[in-house]
Amino acid sequence: MEAKSPSESRTTLTDLVLPSETNPLNNLFGGELLARMDRAASIAARRHSRRIVVTASVNHVAFNKAIPLGSVVTVEAAVSRAFKSSMEIFIDVWVEDRESGRRSKANEAIYTFVAVDETGTPVHIPPLKPETEIEEQRFAAALRRKQLSLVLAGKMKPAEATELKALFEE
Repeated sequence: MEAKSPSESRTTLTDLVLPSETNPLNNLFGGELLARMDRAASIAARRHSRRIVVTASVNHVAFNKAIPLGSVVTVEAAVSRAFKSSMEIFIDVWVEDRESGRRSKANEAIYTFVAVDETGTPVHIPPLKPETEIEEQRFAAALRRKQLSLVLAGKMKPAEATELKALFEE
């Protein structure tokens, strides 16, 4: 299988924050943002794998900045690393200033998706070839996150987590 670049999976969803999507403080519900991120990540994973994809986990979510009613919100997702059948998707959430039009980063998240066949059985996917410095950083960090997850789940011995160990050795 030929490697693909993160840009081939990049997905951008832009929408307004409507009154029915806000909490009593008139900010976007966290659950609504999670759903938007899940949709964008799903599309990115499908673009990379060209298969049916399912959400395996929400690895990290940071709600760093409230997103007020009426804001224009852009969710950008791209595959940051591809493993055998799973993909880590890194998601950046931007909010546009109503008056200046300047975008600022509001939130970020990392999801994991698995490519499956019609029976739900995981299938092999193409490898990922990062091209930019940020893509290379996210690519390297994805392996450390996967190893940490496997160690915490008891599916990998800490001594086998070579990328994690390298962080603490000189």
